Amino acid sequence: MKMDVLLGLQWGDEGKGKVVDVLAPKYEIVARFQGGPNAGHTLEFDGIKHVLHQIPSGIFRSNILNIVGNGVVLDPIIFKKEIDGLAKFKIDYQKNLVISKKATIIIPTHKLLDAAYEKSKGDKKIGSTLKGIGPTYQDKIGRSALRVGDLLSNDFGQKYQALVEKHKTILSFYDYSLDELPEMEKQFFDAVDFVKGLNLIDSEYTVNEALSGGKKILAEGAQGSLLDIDFGSYPYVTSSSTMTAGACTGLGVAPSKIGEVFGIFKAYCTRVGSGPFPTELFDQDGEDMRKEGNEFGSTTGRPRRCGWLDLPALRYSIMINGVTQLYMMKGDVLNIFEEIKVCTHYELPSGERIDKLSFEISDLDVKPIYKTMKGWNCSLKGIREYDKFPSELKGYVEFLENELRVPINLVSIGPDREQTIMR
Repeated sequence: MKMDVLLGLQWGDEGKGKVVDVLAPKYEIVARFQGGPNAGHTLEFDGIKHVLHQIPSGIFRSNILNIVGNGVVLDPIIFKKEIDGLAKFKIDYQKNLVISKKATIIIPTHKLLDAAYEKSKGDKKIGSTLKGIGPTYQDKIGRSALRVGDLLSNDFGQKYQALVEKHKTILSFYDYSLDELPEMEKQFFDAVDFVKGLNLIDSEYTVNEALSGGKKILAEGAQGSLLDIDFGSYPYVTSSSTMTAGACTGLGVAPSKIGEVFGIFKAYCTRVGSGPFPTELFDQDGEDMRKEGNEFGSTTGRPRRCGWLDLPALRYSIMINGVTQLYMMKGDVLNIFEEIKVCTHYELPSGERIDKLSFEISDLDVKPIYKTMKGWNCSLKGIREYDKFPSELKGYVEFLENELRVPINLVSIGPDREQTIMR
C-alpha cells in the first residue's frame, strides 16, 4: 500500500482542511507532516464551523487514527486549547489521536524570539504569525530543540532551562522585554502535564507498519507549496518543507511509498503577509474578492491579499510536487464577476515574456499577462452535480485542466461538506 498526500499549491489557505474532511472516509489514518499552529484548517459541516491548527483534519471521524508527525512543531498550550475545544463533539482523542515523540516543541521564549526578530526587520518583515514557528525550526536544525519525547525525561526541566537561557541571551541583544514570560511559562507547564498524558509514540513505525498491513493513509500538509523553505518565494516563506518531499521526511516514509498526490488550489489567489504576488489586485475587484471569499486569516485574522489565478506559479507547484489530481476550491467566490482573468505569462522589465516561476521573480517587478474569460455571474447554491454547472464555470474548469495537464477531479462551490462536487 502507498501513502497519498494532500497539499496546497499556492501560498496557503487553499481549503485543505475541508478536503481532508471530505476524503477522510476513504482512509484509516490521517497524518500531519509539517507546520504548526501557524496553520488554520477550517472545516464546516452540519452548520458547525471549526478551525484546527495542529490536530489532523480527520479528527471528526471516529474510526480514523490521527497522527501528529515528527515534522510538526507542537505548541502544548495551543494543542491543549484545541483538544478542549473538541469536548462538545464527544471525540475520544485518547483513542484516535497520537503524537510523534520526535515532533519538536514550541516553548514560550520561541514566541518572544519570533516577535523580536520580526520587529527588528522593520519594513522588511516577513509577516510571521508570531507563533514561534521559525525560531523552533531554527533550534531543530541547530540541534538544540526539545522534542515531545523529552517531556517524559526526568531531566526535562534542566533541558528546558538550558534552552531558555540561550534564548534570553539572544533576547537581551534585541533588548526585548521578558515581562510576559512568567505567565507564559505557567500556561506552558500546565499544558505540558496535559500532553504527557496523551498517546506519545514512535510514529514512523506506526505509519510504515500500517502501510505494510494494507491500511490507507492520507498525509496532510499545512501552508502551501509557494511557502516551502526551499522552493517558495524566499525569504517570504515558512520554515518547513510544505511539499510532497516533506511528507517523506515529516512522517518517515520512503519516496517509493508515495501514491496519489492531491494538489489543492483556489479558483483565484490569496496571500497573507509580505512577499511577491504578481497577480495581486489593488482595485475594487480585489476588495470584492476578499469580501466575497471572507478572506481573513483563520489563524491571525489578517486580511488576505487577493488576486487572479496565476498559471505559471500553479504549474511550478504541480511540477515540484508530482501532482496526480487537482482539486479546485472556492469556485463560488467568482460568482460575482462578469469577467474572470487568468495569468498565463509574466512580462519582465526587459519586455521578455516567460511562463516559468524563475529565481528572479522575488526581486523583479513582473507584469502579469492575462487571458480574459466570461464569468458565470450567478449563484451556485443548491447545485450538487458538475453537469448542472453554468457553461462558463465548466469552461473555466476545462480551460485550466487543459493548461495544467492534470485532471481537476473536485470542484468546491461552498464551505460545507455537501458543496463539494466530484467530477
